[in-house]
Amino acid sequence: MKKKITVRYYNDSDRAIWDEYIMRHPEGTFFHLSTWKEMVERSFGHKSYYLIAEEEKGISREIVGLFPLVTIKSILFGKSVVSLPFATYGGILADNEDGEQALYEKGIALTKEQNLDYMEIRNETRPLPDLPGKDLYFVFKKEISGDNEENMKAIPKKARRMIRQGIKHKVEPRFGGVELLDPFYEMFAFNYHRLGTPVFSKKYLRNMLETFKDKSSVLIIFKDGQPLAGVISFYFQDQVIPYYSGAYPDARKYAANDYLYWALMSDSADKGYRVFDFGRSKKDTGSFHFKRHWGFEPRLLHYQYYLNNLEEVPNISPANPKYKRRIELWQKLPIWATKIIGPAIVKYIP
Repeated sequence: MKKKITVRYYNDSDRAIWDEYIMRHPEGTFFHLSTWKEMVERSFGHKSYYLIAEEEKGISREIVGLFPLVTIKSILFGKSVVSLPFATYGGILADNEDGEQALYEKGIALTKEQNLDYMEIRNETRPLPDLPGKDLYFVFKKEISGDNEENMKAIPKKARRMIRQGIKHKVEPRFGGVELLDPFYEMFAFNYHRLGTPVFSKKYLRNMLETFKDKSSVLIIFKDGQPLAGVISFYFQDQVIPYYSGAYPDARKYAANDYLYWALMSDSADKGYRVFDFGRSKKDTGSFHFKRHWGFEPRLLHYQYYLNNLEEVPNISPANPKYKRRIELWQKLPIWATKIIGPAIVKYIP
């Protein structure tokens, strides 16, 4: 017999039970947490529609699934609802197929009610049946040991050599939080400019670090007091998740990029984290090959779409050939200008 399940919207009093469900669900991720919702709303002003599925259990009701959704409405890029924007992962978490189906149907209803172009669902492991998708992003994730000698041995020979070059050049790792944001942001903006991609605002990164104060870190590699490379990372259960990074050209000279991730991995292992989530990369990009160079195997992320006002899957990725000319023009802008213009654009590229 089909279970009696109802779906309602999240409200502020649900925060504790929402996060409790995320923490105990085997497919729950850092980005599913209620704090990601709060950070996105505060940083960009986008409207969230977090859904909760409940099943009747006698006279009480029990949560059997969650579906976080955020609407993104743009003149340039269309109107969508995404699970989850600015995140590697998202999607429906449910105890059973009935709960999953109820949440999915509510997502469709929301898409239609708001007359949105599409709904995007970012599944880490389990794609929904009969939904179109695209094979664009791959994730790199593997277990690490509590013994850093074992972690070093697990890294391929060429990457180990680069780490030792960093040690030889006496680069200095420095961990911190918001106090390291200024030097990090300059490297971050430099990287985005080099790639021809609009950059996030410093305010967004500050909001992120303040929201996830106890679940994030900034790591910068210095040489003779000068920053070379840096990364903002998140921590979730037994996972460390390097997320945003930046580097100057001299980072290659001193092997600072390889040493950056070794410093993060070894520090995380010492603190008890056992999964290194190297994040997502587009196929055949520089970051894709860098992560493979480190011995991580790519695994396809299932980004799927319910199409409402569109006939084909949208493609607003910088990898889309139609953006080539715009990327070239963006790279010619002075960096100071991209820091002003970029945040107004990138907030609509989820």
